[in-house]
Amino acid sequence: MGVFDKAKQQAEQLAGQAKEALGKATGNDEVKRAGQRDEVEGKAKEAGHDVKDRAAGAVDDVKDRLNDDDNK
Repeated sequence: MGVFDKAKQQAEQLAGQAKEALGKATGNDEVKRAGQRDEVEGKAKEAGHDVKDRAAGAVDDVKDRLNDDDNK
């Protein structure tokens, strides 16, 4: 995952936390739930990118091994 993507998702999570806190402070359940949704969405996107990055790393490892085997 790129640095920009990671920062964007973390910002989304922080904004969600702030929105949730505002909703709690004002007694506005709709704002509180919207904040919770934003935070969960940010975490889910971050987790998805992490899985994608790990998969890409695994593919690169397999390619490297195959290339090493071909050179022997």
